[in-house]
Amino acid sequence: MTLPLTLPTAPSQPSGPADDVALAASGDRRAFERIYRTHVDRVFSICCRMVGDRAKAEELTQDVFVRCWEKLGTFRGQSAFSTWLHRLAVNVVLNDREAEGRRRSKHDDGIEDMDAISTADVRPLPVPGLSLDLEAAIAALPAGARKVFVLHDVEGYTHEEIGTMLGVTAGGCKAQLHRARMLLRRMLTR
Repeated sequence: MTLPLTLPTAPSQPSGPADDVALAASGDRRAFERIYRTHVDRVFSICCRMVGDRAKAEELTQDVFVRCWEKLGTFRGQSAFSTWLHRLAVNVVLNDREAEGRRRSKHDDGIEDMDAISTADVRPLPVPGLSLDLEAAIAALPAGARKVFVLHDVEGYTHEEIGTMLGVTAGGCKAQLHRARMLLRRMLTR
């Protein structure tokens, strides 16, 4: 007579990122930590490219993950989680820029908008030896041109999508992109 063999069951482990999202949405902090570790570099990269300032990008990256924790229950799985998180990061950066603009207008009446600065006012970049850091050149762009450049040429959004995100026309996006490319060309050929 043979007895059926029963193996001890291992504690349930998440089998992948989708499980981590579901677990984190239900309040599992370890699952959220795994999500954070998986996506923090990409989120930081997005923030850094959009704001051009590492310290501000670090702050915004933390804001993105705080918002992610708060909004995780709204993730419906209609797209990849990384796509949802990317969009959340872009929105956090754009919302921060709007809030910063409101703060400036309340406290600094008369200060020019970054986008109104002429191309002659773009600060020259330090050139160590003969190499030039493209990230530094992108960071030196005026804020509006930098955002459009990053969203279009780096992140791959269409002019229409960028226009919707930034509240401008597709034509305005095209003009800002052209401006950004011309400024970058000028900075990179100095």
